[in-house]
Amino acid sequence: MPVRSRASGAPQAIALAGPTASGKTALALAAARRWPLEIISVDSALVYRGMDIGTAKPTAAERAAVPHHLIDILDPTQAYSAAAFVADANRLIGEINGRGRLALLVGGTMLYFKALGDGLDALPPADAAIRASLQGRVAAHGIAALHAELAQVDPASAARLAPGDSQRVQRALEVYLQTGQPLSRLHGQRQGGGLKLTLLALEPTDRAWLHARIAGRFEAMLAAGLIDEVRGLRRRPGLHPGLPAMRCVGYRQVWQALEAEAAGQAADFAAMADQAIAATRQLAKHQLTWLRGMDRQRLACDASDALAQGLAALACCIEGRPA
Repeated sequence: MPVRSRASGAPQAIALAGPTASGKTALALAAARRWPLEIISVDSALVYRGMDIGTAKPTAAERAAVPHHLIDILDPTQAYSAAAFVADANRLIGEINGRGRLALLVGGTMLYFKALGDGLDALPPADAAIRASLQGRVAAHGIAALHAELAQVDPASAARLAPGDSQRVQRALEVYLQTGQPLSRLHGQRQGGGLKLTLLALEPTDRAWLHARIAGRFEAMLAAGLIDEVRGLRRRPGLHPGLPAMRCVGYRQVWQALEAEAAGQAADFAAMADQAIAATRQLAKHQLTWLRGMDRQRLACDASDALAQGLAALACCIEGRPA
């Protein structure tokens, strides 16, 4: 069935969000079998090549069945940002609409969804030289020393950030060193955004259902070879646990277990699995907190007819049919 033209009121794009393991991929693929859609990944981990198992990346067959975008676009040594995502997504939505198709944005990186609609703080892009210098200082003196320095130049940001939050403390100092202005002063100066998104959110009515899905999925990742996948990544030059790619949930915990193994200690993979599952549950909680602050239509992902409900909601958005 054709998608309504933009002139008849169809949105430029539909967003399908939800916490990890909530069934977004299954619903997106079912929708693509019914309507002329192309999927734009809204996931800060799927952008990385060679990280397939631990990110639950769509399979080659799934990606062959429907066009997918913003998957496997970067090496794990590289960084991706919300600003880069907004630029890429806006370009892709225009191209997809130009082909007479509808863009379906699917994922769980809620900052990316929010940035598309509301814009981003007017911050400078990352500076590789400054970032490398700060990372060297962290290695030499520890993150607490940089947090103390941040408190001198940007006390508001230092008070907001935990002393051990290495990534954000370094970013706040990086912004100050680039601009001469504290990050806290630049917050609220918005740029970009404004995309009108219809947002459907897969949310569980029972958290226990989602927790069971998370545990089962991680066990399946281990069975599929996640530990060997991370072993291969550890052998690659330039990769280290401080990179954004290697801080992804699951990868971080496996990397730590393999560090113990490399040091001649017994790797406790059972404890690692427990830690990774707990971290994934925390991620899901964080994603749901983001969603509560967003304008969305909620869909019960743990309902027995969740897929049918999701397709009905999409039919309402795409075809104008009542839900």
